[in-house]
Amino acid sequence: MKIFNFKLTIFLISIIFGVVFSFPSLMQTDYGKKVNLGLDLQGGLHMLLGVNTEEAVASKLKSIATAIKYFSDDEELLIDGLTVNDNSIYFSILDSDEIAKMDKMLKEIKGLDIAKEDLEYKVSLSSEEIVKTKEYSVVQAVETIRNRLDQFGLSEPTVIRQGDSDIVVQLPGIKTAQDEKAARDLISKAAKLELMAVDEDRMDRVYQMTSKEATAFGDVILEDTNDSNKKYLVKEIPILDGSQIVDAQVAFSQSNQPIINFTLNSAGARIFGDFTAKSVGKRLAIVLDGKVYSAPNINERIGGGSGQISGGFTVQEAGNVAIALRSGALLASVNLLEKRSVGPSLGADSIKASMIALVSGTILIFLFMIFYYRRAGIIANIALLANVFILLAVIALFGATLTLPGMAGIILTLGMAIDANVIINERIREVLRTGASVHKAIEDGYSNAIRAIMDGNITTFLVAIVLYAYGSGAIKGFAVTISIGILTSMLTSILGTHGIYQAIMSKIAKDKNNKKWFGVA
Repeated sequence: MKIFNFKLTIFLISIIFGVVFSFPSLMQTDYGKKVNLGLDLQGGLHMLLGVNTEEAVASKLKSIATAIKYFSDDEELLIDGLTVNDNSIYFSILDSDEIAKMDKMLKEIKGLDIAKEDLEYKVSLSSEEIVKTKEYSVVQAVETIRNRLDQFGLSEPTVIRQGDSDIVVQLPGIKTAQDEKAARDLISKAAKLELMAVDEDRMDRVYQMTSKEATAFGDVILEDTNDSNKKYLVKEIPILDGSQIVDAQVAFSQSNQPIINFTLNSAGARIFGDFTAKSVGKRLAIVLDGKVYSAPNINERIGGGSGQISGGFTVQEAGNVAIALRSGALLASVNLLEKRSVGPSLGADSIKASMIALVSGTILIFLFMIFYYRRAGIIANIALLANVFILLAVIALFGATLTLPGMAGIILTLGMAIDANVIINERIREVLRTGASVHKAIEDGYSNAIRAIMDGNITTFLVAIVLYAYGSGAIKGFAVTISIGILTSMLTSILGTHGIYQAIMSKIAKDKNNKKWFGVA
């Protein structure tokens, strides 16, 4: 009797795979990949954030104004009154012969509405570009927040868009007020770095000047990050912004204070080098999120495209700012609209209830299959047990997050898996009733049953794909477990049990007791 066959070998390898890779999750060992529990199972923080999309429009206009200023300086064009006001950029060009150069430069920037009267320019974003900018600000916020949380070290954060400008953030495992505050600060920090020239000519008057007066000179008044009474008068149009940053790392100064070293890309390094060469003896304000962290004197041209931010950081604050700078600044700030803390006790109750349903459902299935199909029921139960191990192993290896709907999906998968064996056993019994041999009954039974099984599983799999594509976080968890469960159940219920029957075919035929093997009267 040939015991091992191709199908049985694959089935046994699958069982070993399932047991080995599901063991760390089942036994909660210190090694190996484990199934990540979602917010509803282990507790954590749920937040609804709103993106201020109007700020993204203003930020883009300021970036365009920065480009205009650099182009003018680089090409030695004389412009005057460069300001950003009322969602438009205003400036005038002093030499009419240079208009062609400026027009050519502006035409290279897509999505602009340009109004020109003599030497006066008014540059605005087109209505289509405003819509695109707002849309992109939300998409960028989702990606930026997700990157920050990944670098922060939180396992399996959920960051998804909701509606036009809202974002849902779920952070499983956040249990202490300190962790919650650190996560909220990291998410909400705009991390908008700007290098801005100090207006040395009017700096002495900053304490007597109003914001309106500063605007008239193309300036803005900013506070010092450590002393709100200390003011700086800086040029409104920045020299550089955080979009040119390629890296930011925490370091320590000679006095052992945490600082942040940042590195600019090639374009930023060139702009930085050109500006410092022309501004020796003046000051450069390093501004982060609208506050001045330092304003060092420029003693010589600074090449290499690197800089330093110091401002009385703690080590944790410096680390969070460095993460925010590396992951990119938010184009628009975000507001906390709703916050819910999910306690671990609720998750424990959910896990307990789900495990009761899983275990009791499995026991009832086992008893029914053995009672109704006898030894064929035992074979189906072996396949069902293997299906559970393989399913947990795949979820753990892929790093998927198991939520309460996901556990419901696992329980539903058990029903679908045993349904396939019921169909197979009934088809075998039908052929046996005609008086056919055991070999023919088993082979015909699988051949006849596989069509119905494949039809049901394929349609369910397609529905699961749609649920994953268009559903929210909870629905996605359900769709993932159902999809994996369909594939594993087809492996165990069709290929696995067929391999077992082929291995013991001669023994079943020798017994000549169909009732003992298949429950046939």
